[in-house]
Amino acid sequence: MFTGIVSDIGSIESVDQRGDLRVKIKSSYDMGSVDMGASIACSGVCLTVVDKGSDWFAVDVSGETLSCTAEGQFVAGRRINLERALKVGDELGGHIVTGHVDGVGEVVSCTPVGDSHEVVVRVSKDLAPFVAAKGSITVDGVSLTVNAVSDDETGALFTLNIIPHTAQVTTLGELEAGRAVNLEIDILARYLARMEKVRSLV
Repeated sequence: MFTGIVSDIGSIESVDQRGDLRVKIKSSYDMGSVDMGASIACSGVCLTVVDKGSDWFAVDVSGETLSCTAEGQFVAGRRINLERALKVGDELGGHIVTGHVDGVGEVVSCTPVGDSHEVVVRVSKDLAPFVAAKGSITVDGVSLTVNAVSDDETGALFTLNIIPHTAQVTTLGELEAGRAVNLEIDILARYLARMEKVRSLV
């Protein structure tokens, strides 16, 4: 379980195809406090530490995970948002995040507004019902508030405000039109949708 509050920006040092994809990530975490088998969210994807060194850790990314996440996410040189798993008693600064990507969105525009940036993201029709104005959404592992949503025949466009602090401490400062991003909908929306589906069958 995570909160969507990024605590480090890692850099992918190497990628090795060995059945699954072995990804080595350089990090400023104190690796002495990171156990083998620990969960770390990597740009919103919950992955398991399978190897580590003094300033790096490695994860295995399955073909299923690759098929569900943004293209080009796991390539050498890519910077990724990192968050260690939530501990009991930790401050819940964002919202409850599982690290299970629900879909991939595409950045339509990124426009300066004052010191911040207004980012517009397109989502497919299957995810559109789960995105609500003033609701929470996770973008590349970052907990954000949706400013506005507009629906169309292909899905929906939703708007985010990226403040300077968020741009500085995450990779969201690198967003540009055409970039694919990992999306996780609010877990509450997921359960409400399931309840409504079951209720309609009764």
